[in-house]
Amino acid sequence: MGDPIVKVPAGGENILIRDGELQVPDHPIIPFVEGDGTGRDIWRASQRVFDAAVQKAYGGKRKIHWMEVYAGEKAYTNFGSWLPEETVEAFREFLVGIKGPLTTPIGGGIRSLNVALRKLLDLYVCQRPIRYFSGVPSPVKHPEYVDMVVFRENTEDIYAGIEFEYGGEDNQRFKQLLKEYFPNDYAKMRFPDTAGIGLKPVSKEGSTRLVRAALRWALENGRRSVTLVHKGNIMKFTEGAFRNWGYEVAESEFGDRVYTWAQWERTKTTQGEEAANAEQATALKGGKLLVKDAIADIVFQQTITRAQEFDVLATMNLNGDYLSDALAAQVGGIGIAPGGNINYATGHAVFEATHGTAPKYADKDMVNPGSVILSGEMMFDYMGWREAAQLVIQGMEAAIAAKTVTYDFHRLMEGAILLKCSEFGEAIIQHMDD
Repeated sequence: MGDPIVKVPAGGENILIRDGELQVPDHPIIPFVEGDGTGRDIWRASQRVFDAAVQKAYGGKRKIHWMEVYAGEKAYTNFGSWLPEETVEAFREFLVGIKGPLTTPIGGGIRSLNVALRKLLDLYVCQRPIRYFSGVPSPVKHPEYVDMVVFRENTEDIYAGIEFEYGGEDNQRFKQLLKEYFPNDYAKMRFPDTAGIGLKPVSKEGSTRLVRAALRWALENGRRSVTLVHKGNIMKFTEGAFRNWGYEVAESEFGDRVYTWAQWERTKTTQGEEAANAEQATALKGGKLLVKDAIADIVFQQTITRAQEFDVLATMNLNGDYLSDALAAQVGGIGIAPGGNINYATGHAVFEATHGTAPKYADKDMVNPGSVILSGEMMFDYMGWREAAQLVIQGMEAAIAAKTVTYDFHRLMEGAILLKCSEFGEAIIQHMDD
């Protein structure tokens, strides 16, 4: 590492990847960013939960060697950089890390620290599991039906940040090129003189690697289906292409283990709908994974009205951003919504809180640490430390079931006991033995 702002702990070892398989030592070094605002409270509570789960699961045989790295306000205050290169290099070298919520710098420079880190490490999967913990307040009648995992493409779509601001020279130059070389497309702009411009790149490589990751994860974890979420009825050459490429990779690389709606359509065309339905029923009865697709706006409706019909969802960047937060609202909100940004090819993964920094609650020991704690559970599972992961889930379930919760749930749960952030972490630890 070389730079003194990052201190590598003694006694720990690097996580490695060999032949596509993660090699996790018993004493791994894990970089962490505590986060801004409420991140400080959340991280303290979460780290205690993680260490307790590892101790209870492995009796001292395994231990995490935590290594603090810096991003956000703490990095800027101490080192003059919102995202020091040493932090990026630490995540790059040690493969697996975790972070709390980070503020978005005001003014020029980095638009989003989270997006910057994902791009620098090519963390092309944003994986968001959404599940219900019994007793959590919910606005829907049957939140227990929600058990989904969103695989959101993390590097393309409008998040590529290719924009031309109205009034700028680049905006005028781009529109002039469009008018000269693509006059029909230029004519589609209703008010071209005052229009800002944004581009939406969607590549075959980016789409297929995302869908491939979703399919592999679904098969390895015994899931029932993967739904390709898109708006291809309108954006045919971007979102529609995502759908088509998704079916291609499903059939070409997983053909003996999946059944796709593309296959169903071909059979319907040649043999009729009854034959197609029978073919699909036989395939699913034989244990094959169903690969289907749905228009994005329909998904938002049906994940509420028919939640049991959805399992793993593979989406493009913007759709996934909307969808993962909308689903989280059904099971208690983003306060307990975990997330992981992963490159399954290189092994790099950064797990993170999915909510903001909530600065007005900073250093008050109030907020729910669930998002980071459950992100740590995802991290343990990714590392293959499934016993520790299960203890985190067990402790969380039991603490909530006992109605010992932080203020966000307490105000909505009758007969609940109000706990501080730190106390909720301790309650999770105590309930790991239940």
